[in-house]
Formats: sequence, C-alpha cells, structure tokens
Amino acid sequence: MRNIQAEPIFLDRFDAGRQLAELVNRSVHDPDALVLALPRGGVPVAFEVARALRLDLDVFLVRKLGVPGREELAFGAIASGGVRVLNQALIGEAGLPANLIDQITAREQIELERREELYRQGRPALSVLERTVVVVDDGLATGASMKAASQALRSRRPKQIVVAVPVAAEETCEELHTDVDEIICACTPAPFMAVGIWYRDFSQTTDEEVERLLQSAQLSRDERKSTERSHRLNP
Repeated sequence: MRNIQAEPIFLDRFDAGRQLAELVNRSVHDPDALVLALPRGGVPVAFEVARALRLDLDVFLVRKLGVPGREELAFGAIASGGVRVLNQALIGEAGLPANLIDQITAREQIELERREELYRQGRPALSVLERTVVVVDDGLATGASMKAASQALRSRRPKQIVVAVPVAAEETCEELHTDVDEIICACTPAPFMAVGIWYRDFSQTTDEEVERLLQSAQLSRDERKSTERSHRLNP
C-alpha cells in the first residue's frame, strides 16, 4: 500500500479496474474464481478485472443506509439475502432513532430489489459455493457496504472471499481483515477524505451502463464455455 498526495490517481473506473487487475492477478490463481461487483460504481471496475483475468462476472446487490441530510455518510448497509450491518457508534453520534433506521432500511430494500430485477433480467445469480470470490467496488470509505456484502456471502459458503478495491481508507482496510480472507487495496492515501477525489472522472454509473457491461460479460462467459467444450470434444 502506498500513500500519495491529494490528486487523482485514476482516469475513471475502467482505468482503475485495469490497474487493480494487475494486483488481483498476483494474488488470485484460481481459474474458477468469480468476480462479484457491487453496483453501480463497482461494475466498471470489476468488468475490467474479470476481463483481464478471464473470470466470470456477476453482481452482488448492496445498498448503503445514509444519514438523513448526509446520505454519503453510511451508518450501515443491507445486502441480498436479508443481511443488515449497522454502525452503532455512528448511529449514536447522529442520534438516529430505531424507527427512522427501519424506515430507511425499508426504502433501500425496495431499491435493492428493483435493481436485482433490472440487472439480472431473469438470469439466476452465479453460484459462489466452494468458489474463490473476488468482491470489487470502486473504493472504500466506511466499508459498510463491503462488510454487509462479505457477511451475506459468507453464509453461502464460498471457498474464500477476497476484497479488491482501487482506493480505500487505510483504517477501513484494516477493519475488513476480520471479515474476509484477503483484502487488496491498491492505494490507501492519507488523508483519505472521499473515494471520488481520487478519480478524474467519477460521474455516476447508470443502470444502462451496468446492464450493458453485464451483458458483455455474459457473452464473454458463453464464448469461454463454448471454447472449453470444443477443446474437451476435440483434444
């Protein structure tokens, strides 16, 4: 990990994914590994990682629970499978009552389910059972979303969980070590401040872009499977 000055490190999320792929390639040597992106911002990053390493790509839905009026500050997160992770210290500091937390959770659950349906288009989620799972996002600030994702994934019995991000707060990387098997943080600048300042272009990833990238990844996966079948039939 390296400390750097407060100027952009990455051109955009695709550039970050290409740089991150080099580090992931040094640590992950399982040809059956699965790359899971946290939508939306994590999808372009994960797309480049999966393409470079010729691995399957899927999404894993997580929604941050933001402090009202300061939504970028996550006091928790929810993930597919009914997992909710809460930062009790931040909840106490912000003075959030339980009924408000439940209201925010219910609202974000509706959005999580909407995106699940939109992105999958009827396709089943790829199995993580006994597979090395590389979970990718565009960066880690509080780590609430990644913590929720890792806890939800753990219940599905993967071989191991590897978190890979282009940029993160160093203390967040350290905290996540207890939740996952390995964490790859390409850069841990200090002071960290926010994920977006380390990108020259940090414009919002759209639903349409997520769908396009997932469809492209699916075509690549189908081509690889077809090639593998051909090799087995014609050794």
